[in-house]
Amino acid sequence: MACCRRFRMSDDNLSAARRTSLTKHLGRITALAGLLISLALVWREHPGTVFGLMREAGVGLVLAGLVHVLPMLANARDWQTLIRGTRRPRFTQMLRLVWIRESVNSMLPVARVGGEIVSFRILRRWGVKSSVAVASLVVDMQLTVISQLMFTMVGIGFLFAHAQSGTLRLASDLAWGVVVLAPLLVLFAMVQHASPFERITRMLNRVTSGKLAAMTGESAQIDRGIKHIWRQRATVLRYLFFWQTLQCIATSLEIWIALYFLHAPVSFAEAVVIESLIQAVSSAAFFVPGGLGVQEGGFILIGGALGLDPATCLALAGARRIRDLLVFIPGLIAWQFAESAPEARARAWSRVSRRNDPDRQVTGS
Repeated sequence: MACCRRFRMSDDNLSAARRTSLTKHLGRITALAGLLISLALVWREHPGTVFGLMREAGVGLVLAGLVHVLPMLANARDWQTLIRGTRRPRFTQMLRLVWIRESVNSMLPVARVGGEIVSFRILRRWGVKSSVAVASLVVDMQLTVISQLMFTMVGIGFLFAHAQSGTLRLASDLAWGVVVLAPLLVLFAMVQHASPFERITRMLNRVTSGKLAAMTGESAQIDRGIKHIWRQRATVLRYLFFWQTLQCIATSLEIWIALYFLHAPVSFAEAVVIESLIQAVSSAAFFVPGGLGVQEGGFILIGGALGLDPATCLALAGARRIRDLLVFIPGLIAWQFAESAPEARARAWSRVSRRNDPDRQVTGS
């Protein structure tokens, strides 16, 4: 029996390794395909023209990229309000966590969820209870999707109000996307009130003959934590209508500054429309690392609907890539430090303990 159990465990580990390998390969394939699409779009609009615009903009694109710190500040604060308990991290810790989460989700082939997994691990190291950490992450994702849907509808409304033939067609396509997503979002919200984590764990516990009994209680705590956050109406409303609005304004400021230095100034309202719709396109293409290719095509479609020429749209997409290099590459380095620091402390503590262990000293002598 023990032998059979070992074989079964090895088979499970093998299948898990295969799934992980498949996910990595799919991420690499989509990233390569996206890169080829990006290069093809730039080549079609003449690389010299696109890079010439970016060269003329110069340090202005660096400034636009660094402005991304502002929405990160708002995100750190709104996420912090969702974490209850005495071990709630400080604002500076939350800012570092937002930085790492965005960097992982934007730069690695993790389908926009790897950042949440990394964030959970770090929150646990900071002493936040598992149920509290998961509940804050789930509600943060839910509220972010709701706010993105709201701002997408605002952007679509703007396109309809300033409709030309091509603009109207794009707005219509985006509106249909919202129509499809809205019922799914409502269904997702309803499911959260049916204690999904506890139900799923109970089912798995029955399948595994009671081996997950301890996890059932933890899952019930997660469900209660999610419900508790949703019952805090003031916190939820501030998140949606104050903090998320600040984030949208701050990320739109990136677009506005970049276009100003690209000598294609637009109104701030148009910058908000571009940002809100690009966010929707990038979220829909969550399986493509960094939205490669998809984001460039989105800028051409949305910017073109607002009267921007394709070369300027691609230069704007290039400005977004500069932001990724300036902000998210250092974020990945910060993540590595965050992951290695506890291990280094543990090794140092182990060495100190061995050195001070009287039994070991007696044995050695």
